[in-house]
Amino acid sequence: MSFVRVTEQASHYRHLEKMTVAEILTNINKEDQTVPQAVAKVIPQIEKLIAAIADKMLAGGRLFYMGAGTSGRLGIVDASECPPTFGVPHGLVIGIIAGGDAAIRKAVEFAEDDREQGWKDLQEFNVTEKDVVIGIAASGTTPYVIGALQKCRQEGVVTGSICCNAGAPLSAAADYPIEVVVGPEFVTGSTRMKSGTAQKLVLNMISTAVMIQLGRVEDNKMVNMQLSNDKLVDRGVKMLMEKLQLTEYETAKDLLLKAGSVRKAVEEYSKMA
Repeated sequence: MSFVRVTEQASHYRHLEKMTVAEILTNINKEDQTVPQAVAKVIPQIEKLIAAIADKMLAGGRLFYMGAGTSGRLGIVDASECPPTFGVPHGLVIGIIAGGDAAIRKAVEFAEDDREQGWKDLQEFNVTEKDVVIGIAASGTTPYVIGALQKCRQEGVVTGSICCNAGAPLSAAADYPIEVVVGPEFVTGSTRMKSGTAQKLVLNMISTAVMIQLGRVEDNKMVNMQLSNDKLVDRGVKMLMEKLQLTEYETAKDLLLKAGSVRKAVEEYSKMA
């Protein structure tokens, strides 16, 4: 069976320019509602990938996201949120985009077509068999990502993938492929829309579930979050007051700021008690 890019098929809607703004918004929203349903169908595949990642990271490995364009940017966003949310080191979850950091803000022409560059970019981080590399590409055909995953497989590095076409070449290059087929985009081929949303939802699941497995969440709280702004300090103080049954806000705040995190504050308080 030949490979069909559903992500490139014509939109279900015609003459978008003739729609009212209300019609445009309603129809986009109608399409967006199908995305979580598509994600739900691949939860078993996501679970397998998460188990593999957790095993490697508990043994001291790292997680890499690789992509081009929107897919690369989504990986970088997810990776950059892990340290402030879960208090992990910045080098534990790493996002790599075709074209380098300049491509985060401005597209770098033809960067995604270089089959060799992905592995070269990974080598800058000394990727090893202890790590996991996830390739992200809505089409599932991006040479930059496929080439990197194929080389990872040769080198014994565990790989996963996230794409939005069934039977994609990217999936064939991954040990743990995830295909979230969301169908044609509202604007034909604009995979920053439903496909991007699907990738973001899956990345949320992966990083959150892995961090819970690593012990970075307690109950339903981000007890290891970095205290990088007043909102997070306030959240941490209230978490501490609830957990330790403290009635004085300033006392809890003092304890939190000295310890640096809710988890450490609880440990320090337990030693004093």
